[in-house]
Amino acid sequence: MSDDAIRVIDDPAAGDLEFLEEQINDYNCAATGYRDGRHLAIFLRDAAGAIRAGLSGHTWGGCAEVKFFWVRESERHAGLGTALLRAAEAEAKARGCTQVVLGTHSFQAPAFYAKHGYTVCGEIPDYPSGYAQLFLRKVLV
Repeated sequence: MSDDAIRVIDDPAAGDLEFLEEQINDYNCAATGYRDGRHLAIFLRDAAGAIRAGLSGHTWGGCAEVKFFWVRESERHAGLGTALLRAAEAEAKARGCTQVVLGTHSFQAPAFYAKHGYTVCGEIPDYPSGYAQLFLRKVLV
């Protein structure tokens, strides 16, 4: 293999990223036997259809993972985030999940998640520099 066959890019095509995800998912399903992976997405929209708040992730093998979770800044601290998180947890339970996992940064919302029963189960310091990335988990009962 020659060095010029490897290309580093910062604007990959969506199809290329989807290909990588599909390959990893295929491998993971073959390795574990779990083939129940499903997207999980919840949105709250205004009258014009713009997203006011949203959450996305997936469920697979008895676990739900929240990848992205956002509430419009002007509507934070009004209960929308709590409502979305509860909806995600209820859907995860309906899909047979026994836990929810997610990542957040120390400057984002660790106190919000702690208030809702999530505990830190891992941390990467200085990601980004001066902050930490936190991995959280909540057991669904």
